[in-house]
Amino acid sequence: MAEFRPWMIALLAAPLAALAAGGDGGDGSASDPVIAAVQAAVAAGDYRKAGEAAREGLARSPDNADYHNLYAFALRKGPDPDMDLVFRHYHEALRLDPKHRGAHEYIGEAYLAVGNLARAKEHLARLDRLCFFGCAEYTDLKRAVAAYEARPAR
Repeated sequence: MAEFRPWMIALLAAPLAALAAGGDGGDGSASDPVIAAVQAAVAAGDYRKAGEAAREGLARSPDNADYHNLYAFALRKGPDPDMDLVFRHYHEALRLDPKHRGAHEYIGEAYLAVGNLARAKEHLARLDRLCFFGCAEYTDLKRAVAAYEARPAR
């Protein structure tokens, strides 16, 4: 039998990591015009337009976790966000797809925005379990939690 090399592990692990990713709110823009429209609006800094695109997608596909996640993100990043509505859509995304890494990251950031560090850490812990080999969502939320904890007390 041939010697088992490290590159073989990488070849075997890559498909497993992709399967483990589940719904991650990743780049589905090539096949999804709603996600492409939201991403384009976010890239332009137009969160109102991003929210409209996501809301239109939700009207056609209310069981789409990515659309709920993106709608909540656009609302949260826009001016004067309605945090109750933001949390409602993040929770719906996670109800539809409990392994949605993007929704876990963004709801964690939303909890930090309202001063709820404990709930943000719950989602960080969930991402730690979901991202066996690490993932950008875990890293980003971990940085946000660390920055929140490092800021001076008010």
